[in-house]
Amino acid sequence: MLFQINSMHQIIGWILVFAGLVICNEIARRTKMGGIFFFLILPAVLTIYFIAIAIGAASGADWAVKNDTYLYMNGWFHYAKLYAATAGCIGFMMIKYGWGIGKKDWFKPFPFIIVAINILIAVGSDFESAIKGANAVGGWWKSTEDVWLNGGWWNWVNGIAGILNIFCMTGWWGIYHSKDKNKQDMLWPDMTVWFIIAYDLWNFTYTYNNLPTHTWYCGLALLLAPTFANALWNKGGWIQNRANTLALWCMFAQVFPLFQIGTKYSVLPVLYKNIEAKTGMDLAKMTDLGNAVANTNVQGFISILALAANVICLAVIIKRSIEQKKNPYKEDIWTGTRDYEEAMARADR
Repeated sequence: MLFQINSMHQIIGWILVFAGLVICNEIARRTKMGGIFFFLILPAVLTIYFIAIAIGAASGADWAVKNDTYLYMNGWFHYAKLYAATAGCIGFMMIKYGWGIGKKDWFKPFPFIIVAINILIAVGSDFESAIKGANAVGGWWKSTEDVWLNGGWWNWVNGIAGILNIFCMTGWWGIYHSKDKNKQDMLWPDMTVWFIIAYDLWNFTYTYNNLPTHTWYCGLALLLAPTFANALWNKGGWIQNRANTLALWCMFAQVFPLFQIGTKYSVLPVLYKNIEAKTGMDLAKMTDLGNAVANTNVQGFISILALAANVICLAVIIKRSIEQKKNPYKEDIWTGTRDYEEAMARADR
């Protein structure tokens, strides 16, 4: 078992988050106004809100220092992830709608660049946890957001998997918009199921190791939503689905953090099996875990699995590149595969 499930509310919460992400993604990708609202207007409003909290907290205002965002989502990682994901969404809209530099050929590697930045943000967080865990009693250390994490060798392993995952992105220049009249999708045909599986395993492991009180939602629901859409009706649009759902979730979680850590919908992984806590909020209130032993078996196993998946994916890429005599980053190497061909059938070339 990966998680401590003991209530139907937790299952219902997961279904609601998954369905909400899928539906909002469809609104954002199918309509221009939907994308503008979710990724331009809403982030602008939230930025004003975040700045107001920061100014208020700096001046010691009671409403600000007691704000849930300030208390539980004030770490560098969450803001970096939110704005990097939102930047990706805006850039993808520029490409598919041909806005400004989005129509330029030299801008086509932008999706690779922004995804690589997002991966490196997570890798840095993984390495941070490994270092702090090595200098803490029993590997336990408490983040600035009052989350008890357990850092260890698994963070180094998954961080390396994340670096390899960057090199598993091929065909950087093979970016298109869909040929439907609304140009509703930015397509990356060479980003096939091989990369998607390797990425999902790595990213789930990252959330499990570093965002354990959130991972039931940001690890499972958030990762499965874009993969589900790509598999069933939006072939080739996975990276757009991923950026959209990630940005949407980050905005929700930043404003309403207690949903996943302090309510009946909260789910803890088996990492905390030996600790008497039912929610992330229970953990946050603990100033000392005493002699509690972390249940790190799952962390180690999935980290090795994520590394293996990315090693295999990269090995297949190298093999296909040699056989086809292609540069895997300048040219598409998954030509002839079902995923690639179905995506290309949707592309406006």
